[in-house]
Amino acid sequence: MTNHGPVLPLWLCETCDRPWPCATRRTELLGECERISLAYYMNLCLISAGQDMSWAPADVLRRRFIGWLP
Repeated sequence: MTNHGPVLPLWLCETCDRPWPCATRRTELLGECERISLAYYMNLCLISAGQDMSWAPADVLRRRFIGWLP
């Protein structure tokens, strides 16, 4: 179990206080999930984050949540 979960509604990492998913959590997710499952999960997070942070530009959120996926 990770200590790098999101703190809502700002989607900050609970451990390192960086935008979630932080670098540590990204590495963990890549090791834990199959590619399609991870893409699905991160898209769900993107939708939730978009609702929570409606003030954030959509392209910034897209890069943050799914732009790093292989």
